Amino acid sequence: MRPGARPDGPGARVERAGAVVRQTGDARSWNGVVRSGLDAAGADRAIGEQIAYFTRLGLAFEWKLYGHDRPAGLGGRLTAAGFRAGPKETLMAGETGRLALGAVPPAGVRLVRATDPAGIGLVADVHEKAFGTDGTRLRHGLLARLAADPGSVVAVVALADGEPVGAARMELVPGARFAGLWGGGTLAAWRARGVYRALVAHRARVAAAHGCRCLQADASAMSRPVLERIGFHALGTTPYAYGD
Repeated sequence: MRPGARPDGPGARVERAGAVVRQTGDARSWNGVVRSGLDAAGADRAIGEQIAYFTRLGLAFEWKLYGHDRPAGLGGRLTAAGFRAGPKETLMAGETGRLALGAVPPAGVRLVRATDPAGIGLVADVHEKAFGTDGTRLRHGLLARLAADPGSVVAVVALADGEPVGAARMELVPGARFAGLWGGGTLAAWRARGVYRALVAHRARVAAAHGCRCLQADASAMSRPVLERIGFHALGTTPYAYGD
């Protein structure tokens, strides 16, 4: 998925600079190195080149470093160059056929696709409340993507008595065997009640209908145990960030 990465929004572009695959957009986009195929001899030079490139553009950026990436010790090289390790996330994957079975929303909760500004506003609202972060970039990115390429993203809201209590999204790449899960969150009062699992199952069914064999997710420490219980497997860790 990483060597063949596609832009995750209409304002972004994916470039290949030697052994580095990177995405660049504006300050509201996700910017960073998607993949690198470096060796020990050229790693420090490549890191410096990416810092210089994004600095010229005035963009903070992330280096998606997974535990199985090479060369060994690349994380230490990034730290020495000024990167900081973000909260540990785990790359996880699971089969859509298994994940699509069984999980349904708890009583009184229904799942609704978010396809318009009002729905996307609910997704961003859940994101802000569940994670304590600003949802402006998420709102902008989802609206732009739905307008430009609606088939590439699925956004879902869990509603209880008309109020949003959970939300999540999924990214689809035509012809790919994997679909990416992102941003799954549940309000504190609704955790451990099956909302998160239902959001995963719903997206798994949609992914299976699109011919995807597997789902992938960068799981936080909170979501990893839930994903493991429902059939995901841990493959590696990520990420590193540079700039504010």
